[in-house]
Amino acid sequence: MADSAQHIDALLAEDRIFNPPPGLVENSNVMAWMRDHDIQTVEELYERAKNPNWFWPEVARDLVTWYRPHDKLLEWDRPFAKWFVGAEYNIAYDAVDRHAKSWRKNKVAFIYEGEPGDTRKITYGELAIEVNRLANGLRRLGVGKGDRVAIYMPMTPELPIAMLACAKLGAPHAVVFSGFSAAALRDRINDSGAKVVITADGFYRRGRVVNLKTLTDEAVEQAPTVQSVVMYQRLGAAAENVPWHPARDHWWHDLVAGESIECEPEHLDANDMLYLLYTSGTTGKPKGIIHAHGGYAVQTALTLKWVFDIKDEDIWWCAADIGWVTGHSYIVYAPLILGATSVLYEGAPDWPAPDRWWSMIEKYRVTTLYTSPTSIRMFMRQGEKWPQNHDLSSLRLLGSVGEPINPEAWIWYHKYIGGDRCPIMDTWWQTETGAHCITPLPVTPLKPGSGTRPFPGIQATVLDDDGNLSPTNTGGNLVIQTPWPSMLRGIYGDPGRFQEQYWSKYAVEYLAGDVTRIDNDGYFWVQGRADDVLKVAGHRLGNSEVESALVSHAQVAEAAVIGKPHEIKGESIVAYVVLNNGIEPSDELRSALRDHVAHEIGGIARPDEVWFVNDVPKTRSGKIMRRIVRSKAVGEPVGDISTLANPEAVEELDRAR
Repeated sequence: MADSAQHIDALLAEDRIFNPPPGLVENSNVMAWMRDHDIQTVEELYERAKNPNWFWPEVARDLVTWYRPHDKLLEWDRPFAKWFVGAEYNIAYDAVDRHAKSWRKNKVAFIYEGEPGDTRKITYGELAIEVNRLANGLRRLGVGKGDRVAIYMPMTPELPIAMLACAKLGAPHAVVFSGFSAAALRDRINDSGAKVVITADGFYRRGRVVNLKTLTDEAVEQAPTVQSVVMYQRLGAAAENVPWHPARDHWWHDLVAGESIECEPEHLDANDMLYLLYTSGTTGKPKGIIHAHGGYAVQTALTLKWVFDIKDEDIWWCAADIGWVTGHSYIVYAPLILGATSVLYEGAPDWPAPDRWWSMIEKYRVTTLYTSPTSIRMFMRQGEKWPQNHDLSSLRLLGSVGEPINPEAWIWYHKYIGGDRCPIMDTWWQTETGAHCITPLPVTPLKPGSGTRPFPGIQATVLDDDGNLSPTNTGGNLVIQTPWPSMLRGIYGDPGRFQEQYWSKYAVEYLAGDVTRIDNDGYFWVQGRADDVLKVAGHRLGNSEVESALVSHAQVAEAAVIGKPHEIKGESIVAYVVLNNGIEPSDELRSALRDHVAHEIGGIARPDEVWFVNDVPKTRSGKIMRRIVRSKAVGEPVGDISTLANPEAVEELDRAR
């Protein structure tokens, strides 16, 4: 790693700007679109895209198929928006049906590889058949327009098939990450009021079997709205003691047997709900973010087409999990709308060896890889010898998502994965935004660590707490100034929380919640969350959610949870725990509390460190001062503690360690 470190240090010292290859620029999708619209320069594109009434309908012409065109582009009753008002649409038609009726019928939609090495290729024609059969089977179970369906599945092709079948029926889906616990699944089922749960017997992870149906049953026991459970057989003979409830459970293969291979999509309002996706906030309760069919389809498809320059011959690999928004937007909906071929992988990135990804890129001739800084840092630690053992010359573009990428990781990624030739599209967006909002284009000069500029048609800036523009190179609050097509449409069942969290700080702007600065060239540098949200290995978790899990343990009175920098995961979870009277600290209890959090939320939330204290710093109103806890954990000055009700608790943090 010594040569690698010297190379990175040298490039950082140069403050180098990376220019895209001229051939990529000239042949890019965005340049072709500009030529078709007589736009001479990229700056002219950005300027003309400021007119939403021209830009969004114009780009939509090449991307989506309306059953009925819109009467009005936007209705904006802040904070509630409707896009393509009056249009009739169903995203499943563009993602599946139209390709199955075209020359793409025999084109591969998904190249699938399971962790044990099993593989499948699924064409658009085959995908349409499977989606239609499942949609018909779900309809027979009573699923119709507006019914919510929870999906708790591993990374197999049946997961996007389930999502698309729901979309075809107009039944909003709520996908729950398969690494979450039964309790987390239960909470999301109950909040959404799901009528049906689609799951699997299990899946493979790092060489072991995860029995998913057992967790599903545990959740459904306390979910009274669930009428049916549909189970896909992933493990088969490898499954152990799969529980079965004859009055409620249905094998996927039995449900679809004999169903018609035709199913006409519901003609929906373009603003009907497509899905709910639960994300953690600063309270202990996950919030269900609502996305709608029409505007979401337009912006996700456009950003993938322009940012990653997707063409028919490309092999696209978004190496995320579909349980998160990245997988929804850039594994399922946008690639399928564009008729792309995608790689879908079930397992861990470094199993059974650290070169699993690189061998797959070589094997399938992947042209574009989209992954997280957490993964890149993990591969950096393992060393460049692993990618260097493989032919990665098929790659032409790379991408980063999930958190700001540190410059060292950017440069390593560029050199050892991209061969010093592949531009890195460092994208900023959120579950709430639905699609890329700050991102380079293939024509953009790049600075390691910066997401460059807002995507055409997105108006963003940085404000101070008083609503004034932050000076150049001064950190402030990232805001989006005007509505955008793929924006969230609300928090399910909680419009007040939607208003308060995103739209109450400023007069008009959407508050993204990230501290950001803009440099002298107008490039955006996202620096991290302004609120108390943990980003662990690219996954977003609420501090309060982890604290709530700890306090639910019978021996815990109170907890303060913070994140501190971690070279691989981005942040590690550190918990300071106040025990009930009479309970003595012990290593056994520390281990039990870590396991308890994993059971309540999922393994991703397991604290890395648990420290026992007599009290945690709080304001006089009882709010835990996580800023002070975090400063102590990372060895920084704690600053002003005059507002604390218990200043003695600050030193208690040091004694605990």
